[in-house]
Amino acid sequence: MSNFQLSILCLLITLGLYYANKKLYRRFRKLPLMPLLLTPILLVAMLVFGHISYQNYMGEAHWLLWLLGPATIAFAVPVYDNLNVIKRHWMSLSAGVITATVVAVTSSVWLARLFTLSDEIQRSLAVRSITTPFALAAAKPLGGQPELVALFVVVTGVFGMAIGDVLFLRLAIREGMAKGAGFGAGSHGAGTARSYELGPQEGVVASLVMMFSGILMVLLAPVVKWLMF
Repeated sequence: MSNFQLSILCLLITLGLYYANKKLYRRFRKLPLMPLLLTPILLVAMLVFGHISYQNYMGEAHWLLWLLGPATIAFAVPVYDNLNVIKRHWMSLSAGVITATVVAVTSSVWLARLFTLSDEIQRSLAVRSITTPFALAAAKPLGGQPELVALFVVVTGVFGMAIGDVLFLRLAIREGMAKGAGFGAGSHGAGTARSYELGPQEGVVASLVMMFSGILMVLLAPVVKWLMF
């Protein structure tokens, strides 16, 4: 089988697994069965046990990565429909976005240095807490590796979505807006998808925080490079 045929097969398997997973999740709404959690695990297992290289997998599946851009922008529609929420809470939302961005970048880089990870990994980890299209744009001036950036973003999003509900329960956080802001800032696209399952207000706030965090990180990437690298 040629590399092109293998890439096409991987793309078809990815789409098939995702839609099958969605049907399974609609029937059994359990957190481990969420498509954004179970499908990546199955795909990683396929690559590992099938001895398929990442380059072969992404040969044609890169179109799915490109679609993340329009999908992210689509989150702006419900935000526009709920501008009154933004106007009422713009100060707390702005403070939350700035704080979340600073904490995410500094903690990622400092922990990477604590464990003596390579400079390339440090630069790639710096943008792990924003959604993929923004992360790839912010990684360019930082000198991050696109493949590592995409991996760290996905792992961060899935992990944050998986533990978010438990964390909110442990911290006794019941306010919908607080949950949405936490998911949007901590696990970007995956967390935003989870927020919309909790309610429209949670989803709107998560969308807003996710996009503002991404825009802020892209704008501040040269400053982050100057301060930390």
